[in-house]
Amino acid sequence: MVFDHSGYPRYVTPDDSRSRIARRMFPDGEDPDPRFTLANERTFLSWIRTALAFIGGGIAVEAFTSAIFTSGLRATLSIVLMTIGFILAAGAAFRWHRIESAMRHKTSLPLPLIIPIVSLASALGAGLLVLVFAGVL
Repeated sequence: MVFDHSGYPRYVTPDDSRSRIARRMFPDGEDPDPRFTLANERTFLSWIRTALAFIGGGIAVEAFTSAIFTSGLRATLSIVLMTIGFILAAGAAFRWHRIESAMRHKTSLPLPLIIPIVSLASALGAGLLVLVFAGVL
């Protein structure tokens, strides 16, 4: 432990104290403030929670809507919802890594490409449900 000019303790660790996975994923750059890393992890987990909700919604559509939808429409809607969930989960991991790398290199944070995907998927899903309940599909 080292004390900086403000008198607060600052922990200094040698570079080789990181795990092998951490060194492989982020071979260069400086460790960011732990608060930012933890905030990035919380954001990642919220995207994962959203992905799980889409996957669970797809399972629920298949399991509980046989009286509402035809089997083909039910399967299609279920597959679409679960696919959106899988894409969100992969996008969340990609986004987490990009932001962590940007923080380590002290560069601007990348634009969140995952947000337009969620917005478009939600709009398409809502439109499809409106068409189904209106009797068009």
